[in-house]
Amino acid sequence: MTLTSGTKLGPYDIESMLGAGGMGEVYRARDARLNRTVAIKVLPASFSADADRMQRFVQEARAAAALNHPNILSIFDIGEERGAPYIVSELLEGSTLREQLRSGALGSRKAIDCALQVARGLAAAHNKGIVHRDLKPENIFLTDDGRVKILDFGLAKLTRPEASSASGDAPTVQVNTEAGQVMGTVGYMSPEQVRGKAADHRSDIFAFGSILYEMLSGKRAFHGETPADTMSAILKEEPAELSETARNVPLPLERVVRHCLEKNPAQRFQSAGDVAFNLETLADSSVSSRTSAQAAVLAAADSGASPKIKDASRGGLRLAAAVVAIAMAVAG
Repeated sequence: MTLTSGTKLGPYDIESMLGAGGMGEVYRARDARLNRTVAIKVLPASFSADADRMQRFVQEARAAAALNHPNILSIFDIGEERGAPYIVSELLEGSTLREQLRSGALGSRKAIDCALQVARGLAAAHNKGIVHRDLKPENIFLTDDGRVKILDFGLAKLTRPEASSASGDAPTVQVNTEAGQVMGTVGYMSPEQVRGKAADHRSDIFAFGSILYEMLSGKRAFHGETPADTMSAILKEEPAELSETARNVPLPLERVVRHCLEKNPAQRFQSAGDVAFNLETLADSSVSSRTSAQAAVLAAADSGASPKIKDASRGGLRLAAAVVAIAMAVAG
C-alpha cells in the first residue's frame, strides 16, 4: 500500500516516503494531536491475514514500546489501515551504519563509541527479556547529533520475507535447516541460529561482534560466495586477524571482538552489560592515554631555563610527541 503526500493514515498526515523494502514502507508523517513529526512503517498486508502473526506483532510492539532507552528507537503507537498494520516511531535524522560503512572502516575511537552505545541498548532490552535476533548494520542508525539507535527491536523475529520483497545489502531471510527454521541475516547469524536452534541474548552478542569486526576492518567477519558458504564459515571458520585487515586496532579491543565471536554461546560474553563494561574501560583508557601524553608534551615544553636544559627538553619533547602520535593512532 503506497501512500501519497496528504493521505490520512489513522490520525496521522502522510508527508513523504522515506524508504521501502521487503518488510514494508516507511513514511514521514505529522501527528497534529501532539504537534510532532514521526516515522510510520507500514507493514505488508499479509501480517493481518495471519491471525497468529498479527497477535505476536501486537505483543512484541508493546514490549518494544516499553523499552525506554536512548539507544533504542522509541515506539509511539501501532494501528491498522485497510488491512495493513503500521507502527509509529520517533523520526531520526542521519544514516544507517551500513551507509556509513560503504565509505570504509571506522576509526577505533568512533567504532568504540558506536559499539558502546549499541551494547548499552542491547543490555537494556535483554534485561527486559527482549532479544533482537536480526542485529545488523542496516538495523543500527547513527543520528546527526552523534547518538546511536537500534532499530526494529523485538520485531525482527516476527518478520519473514514477502514474495515481493526487494533485495538489500543484508536482507533478512528465513533459513531452512535440519533442526527447523530460523530468522536472521546471513553473515550476522550466530552458529546456533544457523543450526536452527533457539536464539537467546547471546546470539545478539555474536551478531554484535560481527558488526564490530566490520566497523574496525571494513570487511565482513563471515562472507562466502553463496549464503551456504557464509553459513559454513560461521560454523567452522574464524575471521582473519584484525591486524591483517585493519591498522591501529588495540589488542584489548580485538580481544573483545573475539570473545563475542566464540562459536559456543557458553564461551562468549554472557551479557551485553559485560560487553559495555569492557568497551567503557577501553574508551576511558584511550582518553587517559591521550591526556597523559599531552601533559607530557606541555611539561617538556615548559621545563628548563638554561640552553643545556632546553636542549635536553627538546629531546623529551620529541619523545613525548611520539607518545602522543601513538596514543592518537590507537584512539583512531
